[in-house]
Amino acid sequence: MAIAALVALALVGLALAVLLYRKFANALYYGAKIGGPRGYPLIGNALLFLYKSPPDFFLAIEKTIREAGRCFRLWLGPELLVIVTDAKVAEGILSSPKYIEKSGEYDFMRPWLGEGLLTSSGRKWHSHRKIITPTFHFKILEQFVEIFDHQSDVFVEQLRAQAASGQAFDVFPLVTLYALDVICESAMGTKINAQIHSDSEYVKAVKEITCIIHIRTYDVMARYNSLFNLSPYRRQQDKVLKVLHGYTNSVIQSRRRDLVENNQKSQQDRDREAELGIRRKVAFLDMLLQTTVDGRPLTDVEIREEVDTFMFEGHDTTTSAISFLMYRLARHPEVQRKVYEEIVAVIGAERDTPVTLAMLNELHYLELVVKETLRLYPSVPFYGRKILENCEIEGRTFPAGANVIIMPFFMGRDSEYFEDPQEFRPERFAVETSAEKTNPYRYIPFSAGPRNCIGQKFAMAEIKNVISKVLRHFELLAPDHFGPSCDMIGIPFHLRPPPGRTLHSLVRTIASTKPADLSGTQDKNTRQKINFHELKHPSKVPQRPNKSTIDGQSTPTRIPVDTQTVQLLERLSLVDLDSAEAHRTLEAKK
Repeated sequence: MAIAALVALALVGLALAVLLYRKFANALYYGAKIGGPRGYPLIGNALLFLYKSPPDFFLAIEKTIREAGRCFRLWLGPELLVIVTDAKVAEGILSSPKYIEKSGEYDFMRPWLGEGLLTSSGRKWHSHRKIITPTFHFKILEQFVEIFDHQSDVFVEQLRAQAASGQAFDVFPLVTLYALDVICESAMGTKINAQIHSDSEYVKAVKEITCIIHIRTYDVMARYNSLFNLSPYRRQQDKVLKVLHGYTNSVIQSRRRDLVENNQKSQQDRDREAELGIRRKVAFLDMLLQTTVDGRPLTDVEIREEVDTFMFEGHDTTTSAISFLMYRLARHPEVQRKVYEEIVAVIGAERDTPVTLAMLNELHYLELVVKETLRLYPSVPFYGRKILENCEIEGRTFPAGANVIIMPFFMGRDSEYFEDPQEFRPERFAVETSAEKTNPYRYIPFSAGPRNCIGQKFAMAEIKNVISKVLRHFELLAPDHFGPSCDMIGIPFHLRPPPGRTLHSLVRTIASTKPADLSGTQDKNTRQKINFHELKHPSKVPQRPNKSTIDGQSTPTRIPVDTQTVQLLERLSLVDLDSAEAHRTLEAKK
C-alpha cells in the first residue's frame, strides 16, 4: 500500500515536471541562447538580488553588464527577464507597435492606477492615447505654466526658510511637495497646498503608495503576490488606496457639478465674466470629462485611472529630475553661471517677472543642461515590455513570455554612446553628431516609440520654470567636502523608505555661507546664496568660501549623507578615500 502511494506520488511529480518543462521549454531554450549569469534550479538568479537595496540592485546589474554584455537574461524564479542596454535592441523593441504590452513590473502600479495610460494595452491604450494627446497642446501648456509659476513662488519661500539657518539641507522633500502641488492643480484643478500642509492625509497617502510600488519593484520577495499579500505592506496599501481613490472620486464629482453649472450660464453671464477678466483654468480632469471614446463619455472609473496616472507619472519623475539638476548646478558653477545669464537675457533679472511658455522655449542652454542631467540620472531607471510571441531582434530570439527590461541609466553612461560619459558636459547635446541625433534610442529619458512619455513637454516646461525662478533668487553652492573626485551615485529611481521610516536621500543640497540680511533692505533684483550673499550680476559671482560662517565662527559646511551612501560611493569608485573619510567624520558628529 505504501509502495503504491509512493509510486503514485512519483508519477504525479513526474507529470508536473513534464508540464512545467513544456510550459517553460521555449523560454529555457531561447533564454540559454541569449546567455547570462549561471542560475540555480527553481530560483534562477534570485540570489543576486535577494535582500538588496535599490542601489545594490543596480550594482549587481552593472557587474553583470560588464561580464555578460549589453543584452543578457536573468531568471527570477519562473520569471524570465532580458536586460537590455544595447541601443539597437532597444530600438527594435520600443519602436515597434507589436511590443506595447508592459512588463510584469507595471502590475505593481495597477492597484492605484488601474488600466490608465501607463498600464493599459491593446484597444483601450490606443483609444485613450488618442484622446489624451491633445491635452498637452501648447495652448493648454500655457495655462499649466501659470500653475508652475505660482507654485514655484511658494517653493522659493520654502527654500528661503531652510536656507536661513546657514546649514546644508536636503532639497528632495521640498521638491517632492512642490511637484505634488503642481501636478495636483494641473491634473484635478484643486490646490492641496502640500508645500504648506505637508502632513495632509492625501499627501501622506501619495508618498506611501509610491513607496510601496518601489519596494515591490526592487524587493525580489515582494514581487510575488502570494508573499506580498501576507505582508503589512498589503494592509497599508489597502488603507492608502481608500484615501487616494476617495479623494479623486470626490474631485471628479465636484468638477462634474461645476461643468453642469458652467454650461447653464447664459451668454450674457459669460460676456460679463470675459469683460471682468474672469477666466476659469482648465485642468486635465476637465478635458477628460468633456471627451468621448467611440461616441461615449468616459466613465468615472476611467477618468479616475487617467487622473491618478497623471498624478503618479507627473510628481515622482519630476522630483528626481529637479533635485539632480539642482545638485549638478551646484557642482558646476560655470554651468550655473551660463544658465543664469541666459535666464536674465530671456526673462530679466527681476525676480517676480511672470514666466510664459514662449520664454521657457527660449531657454536653450538650460534645456541642454536638463538633457545632460537626465542622461546621467534618468528619472525612470528602466522600461519594461512583455513579449507575447517569439520574435527576432538584432540576431537574437526573444521567447514568448519574456519581460524585456531596457535600462537608460546604463545606456547614458556607456562610453560607446557618449564620449567621456562621466563628465557633465551639456554642450554635447548641441552638436549634430550627438548620440541623441545620430541614434535617438541611445538617449531615452522619456522612453521612445509609440509608448513614449506623453507629458515630456509638460515636464520640460515645469523643470525650466522652477529652475528659472530658483536661480533668480539664489545661487546654489556645493558643500566643500565634495571634492572634484567625488560624485553622487545617481541611481535614478525614486528612493522611498518603507512607511514610518525616514530616508537619507542620495540627492543633497547645496549650501552655504552666512545668510544675508533678509530684512528687506536688499536690492530686489539681487540673488542670494543658499545660504546667501548679494549677487547683482552673473559676471560678478563671488568665489565660494572654503568654510561657512555661522555666528561669526568658521565651521565646515555639513551635508547629511548616511554611511550606506558612503560605502556605495566607494564601491563605484566615484569618491576618493579622503572624501569618504570626511563623510564618515561628519556622520559621527551628528
